[in-house]
Amino acid sequence: MNSPTTQFATSRRMGIYEPIHQIHMWGDFVSNGCSNTSPSMIVEVDTKLNNQSEVTSHTSHGTQGPSNKFDKEASKPADKVLRRLAQNREAARKSRLRKKTYVQQLETSRLKLIQLEQELQQSQQQGLYMDGGLDTSHLGYSGIVNSGIATFEIEYGQWVEEQNRQICELRRALNSDIIDIELRILVDGGMNHYFDLFRMKATVAKADVFYLMSGMWKTPVERFFLWIGGFRPSELLKVLLPQLDQLADQQLLDIYSLRQSCQQAEDALSQGMDRLQHALAETVASGQLGDGSCIPQVTRAMEKLEELVSFVNQADHLRQVTLQQVSCTLTTRQAAWGLLTLGEYCHRLRTLSSQWATRPCELA
Repeated sequence: MNSPTTQFATSRRMGIYEPIHQIHMWGDFVSNGCSNTSPSMIVEVDTKLNNQSEVTSHTSHGTQGPSNKFDKEASKPADKVLRRLAQNREAARKSRLRKKTYVQQLETSRLKLIQLEQELQQSQQQGLYMDGGLDTSHLGYSGIVNSGIATFEIEYGQWVEEQNRQICELRRALNSDIIDIELRILVDGGMNHYFDLFRMKATVAKADVFYLMSGMWKTPVERFFLWIGGFRPSELLKVLLPQLDQLADQQLLDIYSLRQSCQQAEDALSQGMDRLQHALAETVASGQLGDGSCIPQVTRAMEKLEELVSFVNQADHLRQVTLQQVSCTLTTRQAAWGLLTLGEYCHRLRTLSSQWATRPCELA
């Protein structure tokens, strides 16, 4: 399998070397016909099984050969399948209800945020000042309340709670006798949960990209591993691979090839960030320093800083496609175990950060 290469293009506004938005690196995986399982596939299976049960029933009425005892024995597998399908529909219904509840919680949080902003604005108009007792993590670097950051922090807190719930549900499912159709529902739900996070990050990046890239929304230990506002996909594969048992030779080959492609794309994005930093420093330092004039330099630098949002979006796109390709390469049960492993890894990082923050400090 040939390793795909990463292409570059010259930025029109920046005049620097940066990766283009579409990184051609997963052609070999897509060509294998991998695609995510959709709800339509589950409905199709349900329909086929129902049709088969109807044909079986019709045939049994038209044939006089088998005895009643034999008919009862033959109907047992069909009844079991129908029970399983009914359980699948019930699980899907509960999933829709949980999603509806989650959306309602987000709307309630949005209304509370609006009320908080109004109260804060009224306090500022009355000449009151914050005394440090208020959590100012939702303030931008200018000290002005950033509603985009505040909304993101509320939504991210709920996202972490939902991830913890999904981890427990996956663990129970993998330890029980569950069929692949039911397990696929959980896998698709876990994948969509990460995609929701990428959409949330794209929104807050427009509000304050420096907040997102600084990792202030993560724990200190998670920030230690931060790369352009998130995890490195190649490092994620390094964590997952030892946890996946009984991988076929072709699966191992595909994952190793994907990891190499991820490293190439990560290098391309890192080089683009370095060039952006160099170009930004040159822009700010252009002209005569010391004369008190900075408006032209700052204006040009602002235009270059807008490219940071593009870098964050490209990095998250790389993370999303990596998750999709890993899920496509693995079986349903392996993909479920991979999501459980990833969730446990993130939980351990957060726990380590909490333990570090509460450790007893020795005075010098």
